Amino acid sequence: MSDEQDPELAALQEELAEAQAELERLAALTADREARARHLEERTAALEQALAAAEETARTREQEAASLRSSVEELQGRLTTAAARYRELALRAEPELPADLVTGDSIEEIDGALARARETVARVREQMEAQARRGRVPPGAPPRTGTDLTGLSPRDKIAHGLRTSRG
Repeated sequence: MSDEQDPELAALQEELAEAQAELERLAALTADREARARHLEERTAALEQALAAAEETARTREQEAASLRSSVEELQGRLTTAAARYRELALRAEPELPADLVTGDSIEEIDGALARARETVARVREQMEAQARRGRVPPGAPPRTGTDLTGLSPRDKIAHGLRTSRG
């Protein structure tokens, strides 16, 4: 029996050795997969932290953007008010400028409108002065001339002479 057991024993030992080798291979594979899983979990945790930080940064930037938008709106309102005050002061300083010619929402626009209004007023003034020069009567009285007696009768001429000598 020992001969029969030897091949059986040898076969069992060989099976056991194969099973142990398979077990070692599976253990190594399991260890490798567990190491990869730990690595992936660590990577996932790092990515989740990075995502959380990015979301926090995004929230902060959104708050900053909202604050900046509010500041820009406030500054635009102040600029509009300043431009309106500038327009009023410019019109007070130059009352000959028509207010309806001076428009704009910014100081630059108002400056341009002021320049155009000044040009318009200067052109109108020149035209009015030229028109006034054409219609002017020279200063002083016209030279005196005697009364035209050519159309009078001799009797009327004598009466006229007597009146002017008395009077």
